Amino acid sequence: MVPAMTFHIGERVVYPNHGVGTVENISTRNFGPRPERFYLLKLAANSLTVMIPFSHVHDVGLRKVTKNCEIGRVLDFLSAGRCKCCNDWKNRFKENSEKMRVGGLLEVAEVLKTLLLQQKDKPLSFREKKMLDRARHLLITEVSISRAVSLAQAVEILRKALGRATLTLPEAL
Repeated sequence: MVPAMTFHIGERVVYPNHGVGTVENISTRNFGPRPERFYLLKLAANSLTVMIPFSHVHDVGLRKVTKNCEIGRVLDFLSAGRCKCCNDWKNRFKENSEKMRVGGLLEVAEVLKTLLLQQKDKPLSFREKKMLDRARHLLITEVSISRAVSLAQAVEILRKALGRATLTLPEAL
């Protein structure tokens, strides 16, 4: 069993597929005969508050914000890395959904790049467009926090990286 990651009040963390949030509180609640400890997260994108039990941290993929030194790997991948594109829409959507649900920032970058490459060949479905927009938002937000730059500067960083691969960062939906 993987040991649970511990976070502290005030720490910024990533709740996959939902974005960056701040640990607002750590509390204990009783469910049946035993108490359960929770992280209370405030998500930055929509000010939503989420309670995540300590026992489910690994299951939901809660993780620390990607370190600045790792952002370079993500940008290198976006500018030159290869993607394997699955032609079957259902399989591609399933793989991408799983990467978005539990993956790190590199997996989110893979989803973005795969969908951008796919979009060059044929139009994306409505669900894939939404996923592309979500991946875009998650990348911009985490690059901004990790590099301590504004969202506009993070957009430019990503635009430059994708531009080297002749891809364009789409506008938000």
